[in-house]
Amino acid sequence: MKRKALSNVHSDNLYEQIYDYMMERIGRGEWGAHDKLPSIRTLAAEFNVHRLTVFKAYQLLKQNKKVYVKDKSGYYVMPENMLLIDSQQNPIISAHVQESSLSEIHQVRADYQFSIALLDPNLLPNHYFSEYIKKVFNLYPKVLGTYSSIQGDPELREALSRYFTEQSHFYLTPDELLITSGSQQAIDLIARGLIKPRDTVFLERPTYSPAIDVFRRQGANIIPIEIHPHGYQLDQVERLMREHKPRLFYLNPTFHNPTGYTVPAEQRKRLVEMAYKYQCLLIEDDPYPDIYFEEKPPLPFFSYDTAGCVIYIRSFSKYIAPGLSIAAVACRPSVMEYLLKTKSLSDSGTPLLNQKIFLHYFFSERLQKHVEKLRIALEIRRNIMEEELSLAGWKWATPMGGFNLWIQLPESTPMDKLLEKSIEQSISFVPGSIFDPLKEYQSWIRMSYSYLNETQLRDGLQRFVRIYHSLTSAQS
Repeated sequence: MKRKALSNVHSDNLYEQIYDYMMERIGRGEWGAHDKLPSIRTLAAEFNVHRLTVFKAYQLLKQNKKVYVKDKSGYYVMPENMLLIDSQQNPIISAHVQESSLSEIHQVRADYQFSIALLDPNLLPNHYFSEYIKKVFNLYPKVLGTYSSIQGDPELREALSRYFTEQSHFYLTPDELLITSGSQQAIDLIARGLIKPRDTVFLERPTYSPAIDVFRRQGANIIPIEIHPHGYQLDQVERLMREHKPRLFYLNPTFHNPTGYTVPAEQRKRLVEMAYKYQCLLIEDDPYPDIYFEEKPPLPFFSYDTAGCVIYIRSFSKYIAPGLSIAAVACRPSVMEYLLKTKSLSDSGTPLLNQKIFLHYFFSERLQKHVEKLRIALEIRRNIMEEELSLAGWKWATPMGGFNLWIQLPESTPMDKLLEKSIEQSISFVPGSIFDPLKEYQSWIRMSYSYLNETQLRDGLQRFVRIYHSLTSAQS
């Protein structure tokens, strides 16, 4: 194994070639978590390079948290979620301290779940839903003995292509749609299919936490892009695009998670033009466009795209049927080819039963009318949350849709203690640092008003404010 082993990697710099080579071996599982890696001397001899070149590769691996060092022992493979503190600590505390993922937050059992951005199950038409399950078995008696195609059920893709054309002016064919098991799988497929180590990826700051984890796992070079109540500073975005030439920009422009902000239409048009100019793919994640409180949001980025620069992810899990976990990805054929190849390595297709149930359930007139009721119920819950928090002296921008309130507490807030005391009182929320690629936003939190009923909301929020005041009064 000499230098020719590096001939199929993606850089002219030798240390970056060694980095790519080692990342590929780690990615294939040839070196697993905590495995000791070859010494600098050994790799230098095998690749016929100077030891300093290998050292620089190891430093880059260490910087990107792919390896860790033991004194006088060498380099070892870093597990994806390596615990650097006492593993017996509560998962929500660990997630905050370790800069870990949102999934650990959701492990916490609490009576007042302000951390879960899902719909209260009692707001769904559950009896009506069960009727459609029976209907599907009558229509497709062999559905349990049949795989879906990798791309998704043709009947569902045909219906969704008509739906997107009517609702969002997309004008796409069924072959330009891919059905996935939720939006998180879609993000993962895009990252694995389109991103290689050291590709530059733009992420909003703050952003959906699992997206940070997914792109970091791919070894991407992440550049944060600030999102504000008015959208983006587009002159700054263009400067960064020109400077860094990103492979893609992941964004959540409609009732943004966690902030609730919505990017205006004129910025959407301009950003699509910029993406074409700088050959950057826009990954548009759109989990709840129907949950608006006053007026419909602007058309998606995909509606303005004529050059194939946008990949649109539409999740139906948040407010239609979380248990079915259905999402659709819209993109042009050149990109679809990569996604299909990647999905074929992940599964044999999104479960056909789930797709057929969703098809008949979602497009029913009764469900479409039910969405109108959901908007009213969630607007009431948003108002309750704002009312209960109004006396606390905190700051936020009122969201015009979605599930979340993004709240700024005073900088002096002892966040670790607030987390700990809240959990003791069976209250969960998400610290702002979880959503930040830079792991800052230490005085911000996300609280979701969608999962609890009105009585639980008031009770839980009043308890939370009391916990905060007891901590800050003891501090002063």
